Amino acid sequence: MKNAKLITPDTKVSTLLDEFPELEPVLIEMAPEFGKLKNPILRKTVAKVATLSQVAKIGNIPLGDMINTLRRAAGIEGDVVVSDEDADQGAQPAWFNANQIVDTLDARPMLEAGEHPLGIVMARLKTLQPNEIYELLTPFLPAPMIDKARQQGYRVWSTTEGELAQTYFTVKD
Repeated sequence: MKNAKLITPDTKVSTLLDEFPELEPVLIEMAPEFGKLKNPILRKTVAKVATLSQVAKIGNIPLGDMINTLRRAAGIEGDVVVSDEDADQGAQPAWFNANQIVDTLDARPMLEAGEHPLGIVMARLKTLQPNEIYELLTPFLPAPMIDKARQQGYRVWSTTEGELAQTYFTVKD
């Protein structure tokens, strides 16, 4: 039996697909946005940093459902209980004020070209002053970038409408 420990919320997509290549269509069926993983550039960049927890957020799929579906498809017995924590989306936070947006990056053309905006966004966040907000536009929730920004001390809030995710970053007080 293959390693059941490899299918957890923290499993990187690239690790999952290296160990269980037969799960690629299952993953894409659950989160069609990840059909872009067929692009070799995205496969080398996004798949190496995105965890299954982040994929669940991007695809708006309950994390436990995703993990257990992948485990069953891999022939691993026994479901796992996983809690969903989605602090990135929801009601508009008190710190958000559209008048305080100082810069916007529409990353959709970059992503379509197979480029990743992480470096640009992180560099721009370092220049934010208190109460300034940076807006990022993407075709999906940029969960890995959100996690990285939070780890570096930024507040983040996202809203999605159709195929547009608007993510807002600001410096924590």
